[in-house]
Amino acid sequence: MPPKQLPLKDIHLPDTISWWPPAIGWWLLAILIPLFIYGLYWFYKRVTRKTALKTAKKNLQLIKLYTPEESEKQLRDVSALLRRVAISLSPRSQVASLTGLAWLAFLDTSVSGNPFTQGQGRLLADAAYRKTPPSAAEIAELLVLCETWLKAQSSHAKTTQTS
Repeated sequence: MPPKQLPLKDIHLPDTISWWPPAIGWWLLAILIPLFIYGLYWFYKRVTRKTALKTAKKNLQLIKLYTPEESEKQLRDVSALLRRVAISLSPRSQVASLTGLAWLAFLDTSVSGNPFTQGQGRLLADAAYRKTPPSAAEIAELLVLCETWLKAQSSHAKTTQTS
């Protein structure tokens, strides 16, 4: 006698897995990837700002070593250094086109008073048009002012990093 057939039902497949709501791993990725990208951007800005200021301070020390006969070159190099630092720290569109009094006024925004527009900083705009070259004392005062400006950029960098 053949074995008795059992009443079996057909295989029951589970329901398909829906795509919503996503698993916790996808939620974590959705949160962590933008945070990671923002962190890289912040780190890049911080490193480049510090690097620009450190390099500028070293270059200013080298400019201070020029001889008194190189006063015109010294003024040109200081002006170019300040402009490079300003462009690297501020939006290029706001800084790159500034000349004359507008440039000096921009430099004044970082230090107290108006040492660039009304003080020794005017050498940056006037020196090329003077009949006599600036004295070593005037250039020394300008270099101290530029050093003060660079220090103000360093403190500004610290306040923007903490906020």
